[in-house]
Amino acid sequence: MNILGISAFYHDSAAALVQDGKVTAAAQEERFSRKKHDERFPQHAVRFCLDHADLSLDDVDHVVFYDKPLIKFERLLETYLAYAPSGFRSFAAAMPVWLREKLFLKDLLKKELAKIGECKPTEIPSLLFTQHHQSHAASAFYPSPFEKAAVMCLDGVGEWATSTVWLGDGKKLTPQWEIDFPHSLGLLYSAFTYFTGFRVNSGEYKLMGLAPYGEPVYVDLILDNLLDVKEDGTFRMDMKYFNYANGLTMTNENMDKLFGGSPRTPETPVTQREMDIARSIQAVTEEIVLKLANTAHKELQTDYLCLAGGVALNCVSNGRLLREGPFKDIWIQPAAGDAGGALGAAMSVWHEYLDNERTVDKHDSMQGSYLGPRYADDEITAYLDSVGAKYERLDDSELMPKLAGILDSENVVGWMQGRMEFGPRALGGRSIIGDPRSKKMQSVMNLKIKYRESFRPFAPSVAHDRVSEFFEFDSDKHVSPYMLIVAPVHEDKRIPMSEQQQQLFGIEKLNVPRSEIPSITHVDYSARLQTVHPETNPRYYDLIKSFESKTDCPIVINTSFNVRGEPIVCTPEDAYRCFMRTEMDYLVIENHLMSKSEQPKWEKDDSWKDEFELD
Repeated sequence: MNILGISAFYHDSAAALVQDGKVTAAAQEERFSRKKHDERFPQHAVRFCLDHADLSLDDVDHVVFYDKPLIKFERLLETYLAYAPSGFRSFAAAMPVWLREKLFLKDLLKKELAKIGECKPTEIPSLLFTQHHQSHAASAFYPSPFEKAAVMCLDGVGEWATSTVWLGDGKKLTPQWEIDFPHSLGLLYSAFTYFTGFRVNSGEYKLMGLAPYGEPVYVDLILDNLLDVKEDGTFRMDMKYFNYANGLTMTNENMDKLFGGSPRTPETPVTQREMDIARSIQAVTEEIVLKLANTAHKELQTDYLCLAGGVALNCVSNGRLLREGPFKDIWIQPAAGDAGGALGAAMSVWHEYLDNERTVDKHDSMQGSYLGPRYADDEITAYLDSVGAKYERLDDSELMPKLAGILDSENVVGWMQGRMEFGPRALGGRSIIGDPRSKKMQSVMNLKIKYRESFRPFAPSVAHDRVSEFFEFDSDKHVSPYMLIVAPVHEDKRIPMSEQQQQLFGIEKLNVPRSEIPSITHVDYSARLQTVHPETNPRYYDLIKSFESKTDCPIVINTSFNVRGEPIVCTPEDAYRCFMRTEMDYLVIENHLMSKSEQPKWEKDDSWKDEFELD
């Protein structure tokens, strides 16, 4: 039984293939089209899924879309009517694409699939639709390692729902309750993303990373004016401050007055105000998530919690939930945003529509989220030879110790191997890596490799068996393979701050070394953990162990293999091009090792930076 899941037409379109209940392939369209957050029909991702399994479209039993567009259209119409006559400009901007395409989504999907299948639209397999939060819930629960769990989905908005709680038990997912639009934790956070000058649906993780530089001075202002939060975590927002329901912006002049100024202009310097706002909304978000989780636990009496939806990518909140929440353990879908809806929709068809039993994997059934394409040795060699690249091919027994020495010498390495990751995080398949002990590495990677803001932190990939030595994280009880949980650096690894350093504010905090692993220690002594396990990524684990053998440090810096505004690299060509355009020192593609100094001259042309819109 082959089920093809599709998410598209809003942001982060993707495709996923579930075969006899097992996810075998999944990828975002952006990785192939090279347009970040690509929302178009995922033609390349669909082709990849079919090719990976050696299927034609004729072999697919069901195609399922991740939400119900007619219900979403109903919500848009009811919202515009409720706010009329204000909001006409937004209405006029939204309606043409609905009247031209989205209202006829079934026909559009069939036409696009017919191009791939080289057939008539009438010959397309059975076409199904799940609800948006049903897709999220299925993506969170069915691949999880729990037989029974509460499921919490928090995002911007689906059809109507913005927050939902479910009970997952065996093969059944039962909805419990929901909070509906316009009251949305995801849209509240996005509104502050917009207000602090970052891009909505892209810059929310910047807001999270900026928060530790600020103070929570606006928490009371937010709670007294913008939303009413009950003890059970449910909330209502005062919409007079927000424009997203009926306008072309996220906030309005009432928000400007409340915070004493207009939104920050993108790409201008970040001030203490933005840092304090980031810290404040992060604190409010964490408290709401904790209260909602406590309510779900009280009502459902389960030991475990699964999370999906864009808010589930807030790894600071997840860390607090794990440490302070009522659950024994939590599991977060690595593709928690809309891309993961494609996978969830397909899983929902298998278990809910077709009523198939569920097999629980004690680790989880996401296979480390390594669900994208991989490239054979002859494909890699053919490309490298075509551009005259200079490389040496080494077996792992030689390559790993050599790379350990290269990293120990403070070199930055592009690392591409195995299957590409599904979801927004690079997890050792398409990563840029470095030495976390280096005091300069964060600055070098941000400014010379990634071409991004200096305040943004980097994450550690750490061998799972030594996590607890460096971080306040009980690795006997928990794992964090998807880089979705923040944990404090251990007290005994920290460097005490002088009295003078303790008086620093804002971005001044950036250049103060805070631990023995300064390049992955954020200014609040935290780190976004990826625990690396030999079962899911043996080569990446071997690399970290080789670095540990040389340095006694079982950690490498891991950031995504791309520059700012570019999707994570997919192919050997993407990887080599990114390597040559930046100041990376070495590149590894599977067993092919390249030094920048040995490569043929690359025509310097910074116009490529215009190719990618800033995120």
